[in-house]
Amino acid sequence: MTAAVIPHPRWRVPLLGDVLGTSRRTPVQDTMRMGRDLGPVFTRRFLDQEIVFVGGAALAADLADESRFAKHLALGVEALRDVGGDGLFTAYNEEPNWRAAHEVLLPAFTQSAMRAYHPTMVDVTAQLVGKWDRGGVVDVSGDMTKLTLETIGRVGFGYSFESFSRAETHPFVRAMIGSLRYAQRKNFVLPLVRKVFGREAEERYQRDLAYLAEVVDEVVRSRRGSGGSDLLGLMLSSGELDEVNIRNQVITFLIAGHETTSGALSFALYYLSRHPEVAEKARAEVDAVWGSADVPEFEQVAKLRYVRRVLDEALRLWPTAPGFAREARADTVLGGRYPMRAGQWALVLLPLVHRDPSVWASPEAFDPDRFAPAAVKARPAHAYKPFGTGERACIGRQFAVHEATLALGTVLRRYDLVGSPDYRLRVAEMLTLKPDGFTVAPRRR
Repeated sequence: MTAAVIPHPRWRVPLLGDVLGTSRRTPVQDTMRMGRDLGPVFTRRFLDQEIVFVGGAALAADLADESRFAKHLALGVEALRDVGGDGLFTAYNEEPNWRAAHEVLLPAFTQSAMRAYHPTMVDVTAQLVGKWDRGGVVDVSGDMTKLTLETIGRVGFGYSFESFSRAETHPFVRAMIGSLRYAQRKNFVLPLVRKVFGREAEERYQRDLAYLAEVVDEVVRSRRGSGGSDLLGLMLSSGELDEVNIRNQVITFLIAGHETTSGALSFALYYLSRHPEVAEKARAEVDAVWGSADVPEFEQVAKLRYVRRVLDEALRLWPTAPGFAREARADTVLGGRYPMRAGQWALVLLPLVHRDPSVWASPEAFDPDRFAPAAVKARPAHAYKPFGTGERACIGRQFAVHEATLALGTVLRRYDLVGSPDYRLRVAEMLTLKPDGFTVAPRRR
């Protein structure tokens, strides 16, 4: 068999790599653009790193084979090791704390656990409503971040960030955003340049990390011996995890447990504001299922099947965790054409996989009916992967879906979403993807 040649962008800059026409602020969107020209598999060089990107659904399905491939910590995720250590998201496969923590935390995501979280989710959503009822123009991504961070803080760890009552951003949130931004962007700066010119930024980064650890350690100390069945209670009572790992898990869930869901909600609200016929259909479903009840019951949230399709379609177009990397467990051949040695890895770029025209007709169009049961059944199994794949896929998927569906249903039932007609979608990139500068004026129905 002759190995197929993997294409790369035409112009490469010595030492720097494939940087022409790209920005360190939009690496995902730049790579998407290249992928449209180069095909379902291609390479990009960043400094001394050459990365294989996969944007074709068939090749992504091959990489999802757990018998041949495993999770790999690619550059963007490995950079977060300073922040999350051996937490679930950033642990190496061989680190024992990953499996130990996974087993300890699984009970926190059962249906009975979700039922127990529901009242708190409703309460936090009511705080969002209280803010939006005051009128005016609101920053959607900012408010969705407040909603999801407050939810995971209270539900997971019994901690309130006072997201909707504080006049200023909580210092923990500022430290978290600062550390994430620095960790992600340092990959795009030469080490020598960072060492010579980035000393102040590095010192600020270390202060942010120390503050995150200090706050979490205090939360953990205050909870010792008090029991509880939330995430922190399960970790403290298990006896399986050491204090440093518990801190890493708390930070991991505070970040991963709010960033992805806030982005998904923001994109869903953007598309609802641009497609009034979809919003009306979704609103009619909410009215029919929830009726006149002030607060929806737990079971009523999952019955919002069309609202869920809206969420799924938003995640298809803009999966807020835009990719995951897979490494070969042994020598293998990807897609029957591309040899991979043991340990070699490729990055699945989900916005391209989710736009593969061989799977998705009119892939740029927003159409929630792609997720009608018959359409889902007819589609290849691995064509849609917003929560990752395999045993390292997102443990909190059902938590996120319930929280987001509840929030969308609440907003749809209460408001018409009036967005600026001049706004054109801009996507901000950090750890996740979010609409940038998207505002609405919620108008009471």
